Amino acid sequence: MELHLKDKVAVVTGASKGIGLAIVEALGREGARVVAGSRSSTPELDALRDTYDITIVPVDLSTAEGAETLVRQAVERHERIDILVNNVGGADARAGFLEVDDAEWHRIFDLTFFSAVRASRAALPHLLAAEGASIVNISSINARLPFPMVVDYSAAKAALTSVTKTLSEEFAPRGVRVNAVSPGPVRTPFWTAPGAFADATASAAGTTAQEALDVVVPQSMGISTGRITEPHEVADLVLFLASPVAANITGTEVLIDGGQNKTI
Repeated sequence: MELHLKDKVAVVTGASKGIGLAIVEALGREGARVVAGSRSSTPELDALRDTYDITIVPVDLSTAEGAETLVRQAVERHERIDILVNNVGGADARAGFLEVDDAEWHRIFDLTFFSAVRASRAALPHLLAAEGASIVNISSINARLPFPMVVDYSAAKAALTSVTKTLSEEFAPRGVRVNAVSPGPVRTPFWTAPGAFADATASAAGTTAQEALDVVVPQSMGISTGRITEPHEVADLVLFLASPVAANITGTEVLIDGGQNKTI
């Protein structure tokens, strides 16, 4: 399918690894001009820059200054923005609600929710000036199926899903579509990094991290397809929603969870 993304200017947050990296690569393959924001780069992101039209902007997106710098540098380089993908976010495995103090609530919300608010606020004047612009927010199935071990992250993603619909209501009539993609478990460092959720699951199940991802997580979470999602599958969905092919889709939340959520 031709997505008509060639020469579109796309800003992607949290671009150095995982879902963000997959989105940058997919946009690059489609001929988009990508401005990739991340606290630091990675060898994988550097390699993509050598192949496609990608500008890497090192910024701390948990701050207002980070979002403003990213958008400003995108406009200075390309003179416009057509697409914003708010992907950056983070969570730590918790024992439960009582383990999360105020500082941690603020940290997770700054990174996972307010980063998207700030980037959208900075980018929207430029998106409104473009033709057929769009925002895609990466939410999570945890917005609907919260787990105690990520109580703060779940709340931040629920807020992001809500803001997605509100922004669409305000800005879709003015030419900027706003949608959300909500993945279930995805094979990214969020799960696979040392000490992350695969290790925590493996420890509880008495198995390896690989076995936890391949067997324990799909079974215990009721994933109908029997496997977790791959980053490129999320990226493909994001590109579709960002593209003119989806020109009349706005204000929606699209799940990509292998059938884990049984209620919608």
